[in-house]
Amino acid sequence: FMKPGVENSRDYPDLAKEAGQKALADAQIPYSAVEHACVSYVFGDSTSGQRAIYHSLGLTGIPIINVNNNCSSGSTALFMARQLIRGGLANCALALGFEKMEK
Repeated sequence: FMKPGVENSRDYPDLAKEAGQKALADAQIPYSAVEHACVSYVFGDSTSGQRAIYHSLGLTGIPIINVNNNCSSGSTALFMARQLIRGGLANCALALGFEKMEK
């Protein structure tokens, strides 16, 4: 997350890359195991999830669901990833959140 008004050269793909790499490392899961991604944010383009996953993490060929649910975006992405697994649509789903707010 970036606090509004704080000058920083990091853009959201950089934030997503750091968060995604750390999450996968913490879970001891390789990129190749991820079958779906649910990406949460509020401020950003409609395809910010694709940019974050494809360009930042290098994951391609997987469905990416962009989640924008205001203050509930992160928990909604986690819920959706859980539903993909529980419903048998994926064995491994990544829930990723980032935010770079404007002033």
